[in-house]
This record gives sequence, structure tokens and C-alpha cells, in this order.
Amino acid sequence: MTRLAEKSTDVTPRRTQAERRDESERGLVQAAIGVVAEQGVGAATFEAIGRRAGYSRGLATQRFGSKRALIEAVIDWLHEQQEAALEAAGIDGRPGFEAVLDYVDLYLRGLAASEYGQAYFMLLSSAVADATDLRSAFAAEHWRIESRLEALLRRGQAEGDIRAGLDPRAAALMIGSLLLGLSMQRLVDPDTDLESIRETSLATLRLSFGVAAHSPGKTER
Repeated sequence: MTRLAEKSTDVTPRRTQAERRDESERGLVQAAIGVVAEQGVGAATFEAIGRRAGYSRGLATQRFGSKRALIEAVIDWLHEQQEAALEAAGIDGRPGFEAVLDYVDLYLRGLAASEYGQAYFMLLSSAVADATDLRSAFAAEHWRIESRLEALLRRGQAEGDIRAGLDPRAAALMIGSLLLGLSMQRLVDPDTDLESIRETSLATLRLSFGVAAHSPGKTER
């Protein structure tokens, strides 16, 4: 009886239909990212994506219906991955100015190592170049990033580490634009020395935003 009971606990529970659907959608989204990163936006057909994911073209069409819906799913998935990385790094629990610097540091380190960012900005470039309405989906994602940065900057000001006269909204947009520009530069020239740029960017932000850098008699943290 004991052996039978032990054996029964080893049986893998059957996945529900919803779980299978979620798994297939994740697989298709990840396949889309891989196709775009390796072959470009034009190659990301439902047939190519389904084949790479191990599913049929028909399933990709059934799950998303249109290329716009697929790209929106890719944006949402990449957002979730970024949020998970920020949570794992404990960014939001740190002092405001430190969190801003760590956000930039984490972003630029990841930019050099991941195909996810490459695929995202290839899709963004295509949406802008073709003047498609997908630009609104990318704009919404960038707004979320800038809102997070603005909140961190305001926290840094309240904590006394960031200059009170700094416009946090403009500063958040500036940082977002810096990261956007470097991401595009990476697409244009994959050999760009991101490590040197990362160090320079962090040093510039400390000097431009920090109270210590603008107060006589204080030393920089």
C-alpha cells in the first residue's frame, strides 16, 4: 500500500486547457522575439513564428489574429520580464537616487547581453518607419518607464540626494531618451562599447543630478 501511495504521488498533474493555452502563447511570443532578433521584422510571419515554436501557422493566427496583436503581446511579455528583473534586483526598495542609477546600470548591462531588447527596438524602428498605429503601444510602454523614473527622482529629492531645482519629469524623459538612443546605437553598431558608455552615463548622472556634486564642502557619495 505504501509503495502504491508513493507511486501515485509521482504522477504529473494534467495541465488545464488554460495552462496549455498560456504555455503555447508564451512559446509563440518567445519564438517571435527570436525570429525578429535573428532575421528582422519582415521575417516574423505567423508561419515562421509557428514553425520556430513547434506549432502550426494556424495556431499562431488563432492565438493572436493579427500581427499587431502579436507585437502587443511581445511588448507586454518583455515588460513583464523587465519588471521581474527590477524586482529581483530590489530596485524599488532602494533610496531614490540610488534606484535611478541602479536602473540605468541594470538596463545597460542587460542591453549588451540579451536578444530581448534587440527585438523590441527592431520592432519599434519598424513601427516608426512605417508610421503604423503600433507607435501608440510603444509610447505607452515608454510612458510607464518614464513614470517609474520620475517617481524615483521625486523620492530622491525628498530624501535630499537629488537637487531640489531639478525638474523630475524632464529628467525622467532625458534618462529614457538616453537609454532609447543607446539601444538604437546598439542596433546600428553591435560593436559599440557599452561598458564605457555605461560608466560615463552613470558618472554624468551623479554629477548632474546629485546634491553632493553641487554643494561646496560636500564629497560625492
